[in-house]
Amino acid sequence: MSTHFKESPEQNRALNAFIKLLRAAETVAVTTSRTYVAEGLTSSQFGVLEAIYHLGPLCQRDIGRKILKSSGNITTVIDNLEKRALVTRKRGDDRRFITVHLTDSGKDLIERLFPRQAAAITEELAILTPEEQGELARLCRKLGLQKNG
Repeated sequence: MSTHFKESPEQNRALNAFIKLLRAAETVAVTTSRTYVAEGLTSSQFGVLEAIYHLGPLCQRDIGRKILKSSGNITTVIDNLEKRALVTRKRGDDRRFITVHLTDSGKDLIERLFPRQAAAITEELAILTPEEQGELARLCRKLGLQKNG
């Protein structure tokens, strides 16, 4: 599908690229999300579990930055994970900062899910050569960093 908006060649090219980027991302996301959706998790919840699993306990602000969610949204996500006993919040010496930790149940779940998720992503991206995957990663990083430095 391409754009029907025909203002200028530059806009037409950019809009077509944007549409293709979103459609590709959504297609891959839907296919690869089956792993954690089957466990009743949202992509944000899976992202929180994965971030803490790989990076260790983090404050909510840092988790939000890692998974690109607002502070209000991340609070709700963590509240829901806490209700399921997958994470716990702990206050440190500086009582202004609350860190989020995996519970044993949360650790067990992400240890079981993450290898399956990695395999699903690998399978979806196998349509691209290793060089194309590298180029895709480079281009996405360039797009993602343009406003953030």
